[in-house]
Amino acid sequence: MAVPILLDCDPGHDDAVAILLAAGHDAIDVRAITTVAGNCPLELATRNACGVAALAGLADVPIAAGAAGPLQGELVTAPDIHGESGLDGYTLTTGEAPLDPRTALELMTATLEAAPEPVTLVPTGPLTNVAQLLSARPDLHTRIREIVLMGGSTGRGNTTPAAEFNVFVDPEAAALVFESGVPLTMVGLNLTHQARATPEVLERIRALPGEPARAVAGWMAFFGGAYERVHGEFAPPVHDPCTVAMLIDPSVIRCVDTFVAVETAGRWTRGATVVDLNGRLGRAPNARVAMELDAPRFWELVISALERLA
Repeated sequence: MAVPILLDCDPGHDDAVAILLAAGHDAIDVRAITTVAGNCPLELATRNACGVAALAGLADVPIAAGAAGPLQGELVTAPDIHGESGLDGYTLTTGEAPLDPRTALELMTATLEAAPEPVTLVPTGPLTNVAQLLSARPDLHTRIREIVLMGGSTGRGNTTPAAEFNVFVDPEAAALVFESGVPLTMVGLNLTHQARATPEVLERIRALPGEPARAVAGWMAFFGGAYERVHGEFAPPVHDPCTVAMLIDPSVIRCVDTFVAVETAGRWTRGATVVDLNGRLGRAPNARVAMELDAPRFWELVISALERLA
């Protein structure tokens, strides 16, 4: 049976690829898409989600806008990586899927209540919407099969030396999610840096027919150039689709069970994920943490999705 998911995102180049990957495989049933401010402001993230959903043939999947900023403090975005639109590099010609009039919280709640089976939440941006859902409706925790999120790291960050972007944008939300008791898998930088859009991968994508492949090729070219300017190397890590790939084929990613805490108060470490791989804290595991990616298999899943969507 297909895995029913609710995708919470802030498109974002890698979020866009995650949407296309989910749409292009029968193993995934996208029940709803919600947006959150992160890679770009909420208005742009929502517009981008509607555009990518139309490109992916998900026009009948409800899309709702969520939090415009973190639970505390000011919003941090990433125009240096994703451009002023949040999705620079290719202009879509396929229109936009309609925006649902409900808020993200309302759509999330309705989706969980209506589903005959528990739904997997797949957050690929800051965790603000998910934290608000878990806080507002603890009675729905059992309607969530698991949370498979892109965020955090077992090592260094990409926004500060200690913190990965999604967790850094809203550490309080991330802490609440990790402490919720809902089954959770963290797909962090240590894993996603194994999913590189190398020149060889881009050549394979450029050779595919259809607008989805042309869009991904354009987005990855821009994303790679921005990554090279900021981080000094081409072949950007394509973070967010790793979450979806794991749900399509669990053998693509090897995980370990461990305890993870989110730092919310550190002067230099706010937003860091403290991953206790060696059991030094003596705490029971609260997460599965992704450790090793079968990169060739991952790219086969992405490319086969783009072929199906052509």
